[in-house]
Amino acid sequence: MTTVVNTPAPAENTGGSGFFIGVLLLIGFVSILLYFGIPAIQRMGPVQVNVPMPNKIDVNVAPAK
Repeated sequence: MTTVVNTPAPAENTGGSGFFIGVLLLIGFVSILLYFGIPAIQRMGPVQVNVPMPNKIDVNVAPAK
């Protein structure tokens, strides 16, 4: 025998306002991040990497015996 579960419909429709507020908060957070983040990244300047380079490189390879 099949069991049927009948759930009543919600009394009021309040699902859309929470989504709209979430989208507005997300847009606000991204805009603040871009407003303060892009100038901060530009002020950082280029990254300097100091890698020691050898003066001589031995390219003579002995073959395996």
